[in-house]
Amino acid sequence: MYDIESRFRQIRNVMIYILFLNLAVSFAKIAYGMYTNVLSMQSDGYHSLFDGVSNIVGLIGIQIAAKPPDKEHPYGHRKFETLASIVIAVILAVVAFEIVHSAFNRFGTGSTPEVTVISFAVMLGTMCVNYGVTTYERRRGIELNSEVLLADSAHTKSDIYVSLSVIIGLVAIHLGYPFIDPIVSVLIALVILHAGAEIILHSVSILADESQIDTEKIANVVRNVEGVIDCHKIRTRGPPGNVFVDLHVEVDPEMTTYKSHTISHIVQYRIRENFDGIEDVLVHIEPAHTRSV
Repeated sequence: MYDIESRFRQIRNVMIYILFLNLAVSFAKIAYGMYTNVLSMQSDGYHSLFDGVSNIVGLIGIQIAAKPPDKEHPYGHRKFETLASIVIAVILAVVAFEIVHSAFNRFGTGSTPEVTVISFAVMLGTMCVNYGVTTYERRRGIELNSEVLLADSAHTKSDIYVSLSVIIGLVAIHLGYPFIDPIVSVLIALVILHAGAEIILHSVSILADESQIDTEKIANVVRNVEGVIDCHKIRTRGPPGNVFVDLHVEVDPEMTTYKSHTISHIVQYRIRENFDGIEDVLVHIEPAHTRSV
């Protein structure tokens, strides 16, 4: 088990390491793609560049998430990370639009890109780096129970398939079919748009306080606590790893305040024990016979 400060520090160190690798990969693809006029390689490079941007957002999010609640933010600071994610999604959409615009310009000019042995070497080398990154990041994500690292590793894994499509495009260009290059670029733009859309949908659900845990599952756990007659008005909200739960618990109206208070603590413990990522549980104790219909 890691204490909170140690956990955040280790996650931050992993993301800094991954950031430099993503930037190196992106610059290699963008630079050589521009040199050889291969649009699909440039597009894949920009895609990798925004992996680096995502790492920066993750670092900012981790830094803010590490701050404890204060007077102005009694529920913590995690939603600042969500807001930053939406900004990144918008930037991704702009990049995808620029890629599509460049692809249609390529159709109009009919220019032929240059494919060399180095082109394949760059793409295969960056694929190997991406594979190493996603393997390492996923392993550390599991060890540190980090949603940020696990999500980023899954995204980096998708980059391998994008790079593979670029290699297919390079082969097509080499065989005399240069029109494949802008087509592959458009496909990459669609992948980027899909990633941006997923970010926005996930972020909106968090900002709108979408329910995070099946309330019936929580009810089943709470009803098994000795002294609990029933429970209702169960609500959950917040991002994964930072979920807030509040609920009403019915007890015997003759029960002493001390005992009902003890039951509320047991309910809190059982919920934390059975569900991951619980930040806080608010239990409202009420006598069973006063439940409103």
